[in-house]
Amino acid sequence: MEGDCLSCMKYLMFLFNFFIFLGGACLLGLGIWVIVDPTGFREIVAANPLLFTGAYIMLAMGAMLFLLGFLGCCGAIRENKCLLLFFFMFILLIFLAELSAAILAFIFRENLTREFFTKELKKHYQRHNDTDVFSSTWNSVMITFACCGVNGPEDFESIPHLPYSPSDKATPEACCQRELQSREGMFINKEACLSGVERFQNRQGCYTVILNSFETYVYLAGALAIGVLAIELFAMIFAMCLFRGIQ
Repeated sequence: MEGDCLSCMKYLMFLFNFFIFLGGACLLGLGIWVIVDPTGFREIVAANPLLFTGAYIMLAMGAMLFLLGFLGCCGAIRENKCLLLFFFMFILLIFLAELSAAILAFIFRENLTREFFTKELKKHYQRHNDTDVFSSTWNSVMITFACCGVNGPEDFESIPHLPYSPSDKATPEACCQRELQSREGMFINKEACLSGVERFQNRQGCYTVILNSFETYVYLAGALAIGVLAIELFAMIFAMCLFRGIQ
């Protein structure tokens, strides 16, 4: 009976570690995609030190989970106590790090409000100055998502113009409609857009557009994170039970 229980524990341990292995592969792939994606995310990540750090943490965590899932599977099948103890210690560290990151994300969630982004835009945006990372990033976001400002074109009315910009053109070029949503896309009617003709402008704010675009993925990421934490917790329990059961 004890042997059957140990055998069941071994295969459950293998199953949970296989899921950890797959989760690590997904995180690794997602981290690589965020960093190398050509549609604007690379510039957004590079412009924000917090996002830049987060992307590489995601890569590191994915690589560690990928490796530990593999080691856990090997330790369970081969019934190797050294591998199981190594797995338990590192999966515990990863579990605590992920839990801490989730708590910090919850605490600092107020920094992602509409008011925060509006204030930052009005404070730092320099219109067509692409040598400024903040401005270049915002221009890329507005072009990629076909949106304008945080709330709409009215966000730019109080932003001063650069010395070489016409003073009567409050709307930046990045808010003008294009045939293709990229920097290489042709303007539909640039002059009419800059002169204030609304039908040639992207009138919707980026906050709403991006929130709607990523709302499903945010809930999916949250559910995935909870699932990964639960799997890691059960994997640690099974690892210790299997470790104690091996003679």
